[in-house]
Amino acid sequence: MTPLLPAGPLLGTLTLLLLVLNTVFWAIPLYVLVLVKLVTPRGALRDRISMLASDCAQNWALCNAWAVEHLLRVDLDVRFETEVHRRGQYLVCCNHQSWNDITVLMCAFGRRAPFFKFFLKRQLIWVPVLGLAWWGLDYPFMSRYTRQQIEKNPALKGRDLEATRRACEAFARQPVLVLNFLEGTRYTAAKHAQQASPYRHLLKPKSGGFAFALGAMGERLDGILDVTIAYPDGAREQWDFLCGRVRRVRVAVQAARLPEGLQAQLSEGGYDQDPAVRARFNQWIAELWAAKDQQLTRMLQGPAA
Repeated sequence: MTPLLPAGPLLGTLTLLLLVLNTVFWAIPLYVLVLVKLVTPRGALRDRISMLASDCAQNWALCNAWAVEHLLRVDLDVRFETEVHRRGQYLVCCNHQSWNDITVLMCAFGRRAPFFKFFLKRQLIWVPVLGLAWWGLDYPFMSRYTRQQIEKNPALKGRDLEATRRACEAFARQPVLVLNFLEGTRYTAAKHAQQASPYRHLLKPKSGGFAFALGAMGERLDGILDVTIAYPDGAREQWDFLCGRVRRVRVAVQAARLPEGLQAQLSEGGYDQDPAVRARFNQWIAELWAAKDQQLTRMLQGPAA
């Protein structure tokens, strides 16, 4: 498929302008809902307001997806190998190669699933405009503590898990798709070499946050989704994407299943407290990541995922 305009700065400027206008348009009803939510006590009404706010965000994402499809004409090949429901609750683990991954995920999921959310550093709540919007959309704000901080102040131990539990309480009565980039940062060849990563196309996964989220959401989850994104012509910067220079993207969505009994152990705080549970979970993540690495090889080289 050929873009309506040739790939280049003109197309990028037009696309960026439309995305900005789309953001302003949907920000108005979103902020009205957020302001109402600020003065609404916790309960069914506040949950309903949260769902309406998520609907606004999802409509914003669908308009962005329309621009990608009709202006940029990206050849987006999405393969769902598991059922996903718009009113379900899901935890997603995904590889991370580019800032474009978020836009790709918007296009891939569309209305199939709830609008996705992800954990943010607590300091980001003070970001002008966006901080309040993220709060209104129930994005979990987290304070992560390093090993060095915990060694200096042992009272901090376990607060990560407790904070994750509290953050996930907002999801108890509403559809949600919580997104986790397990690598913690975008893939680059330099980072890959620095880590001495054992994977060909991936950085080493960081399993702690994912384990905490699994433990906090517990039996409410309708499923764990293993999402793999591949750019056969190479991952590009966001401006290149807007300029129509990213021609092909492949996405595979599969179900991931924990070993028997591991979910209950995580819900009881086993990852943080029991070295055997932590080792078992890390082994599962390693196997999941090795399979993802092999799948990426197929997606990058073959005609289809």
